[in-house]
Amino acid sequence: MNWHTWWLFAGAVFLLSGTPGPNMLHILSRSVELGMARSVAAMTGCLAAVVAVLSASAAGLTTLLLALPGAFELLRYAGVAYLIYLGIKAWRTEVPPVDVGDGPLSPAISFLALFRGGFAIGISNPKLILFAAAFLPQFVTPTQPQAPQFAILVATFAVVESFWYGVYALGGRSLSRYLGRPAIKRAFNRLTGVIFVGFGLALLKTKPS
Repeated sequence: MNWHTWWLFAGAVFLLSGTPGPNMLHILSRSVELGMARSVAAMTGCLAAVVAVLSASAAGLTTLLLALPGAFELLRYAGVAYLIYLGIKAWRTEVPPVDVGDGPLSPAISFLALFRGGFAIGISNPKLILFAAAFLPQFVTPTQPQAPQFAILVATFAVVESFWYGVYALGGRSLSRYLGRPAIKRAFNRLTGVIFVGFGLALLKTKPS
């Protein structure tokens, strides 16, 4: 994987991961209720779920691309179409209530319970699998060994995701006041939509070589 491709992927993930979804809002709520230090358990659970889903998806994609060389182009165009679809959907969607698992918590709740809560939020997002299948192959060079490339992409995603977990946890109450406003959430949805469509169109013209 060349540096240009990696930087393009890292930049895309940085922007997309920063938008407030279920994982980020879950960590935000835990930080507000229990403090930064104890929210680390929720972060660990969310990250474990994300890495598990991305790794499983990457393994399946690697097997598919090795078995069917012609599948790369088909998957690439399908992925671009899906990214554009996600962008249009994000732009047009209303602001729904997001389940962030913010029920009453005992101050003495265990690390394991917080981990399980974070893992449940992360693993219950079926869109993550579709996102991985649409997004990751766009940055893989089909003529090079694919497993190491997917490993780099998943590791990069995990590092960037962890960074944003820390930002949301540190932001705590300040961020919660803004993200609870429908107008702000709608603006984030539209920003996400523009990013998805923009990257879909850019990736249609940019092919790893």
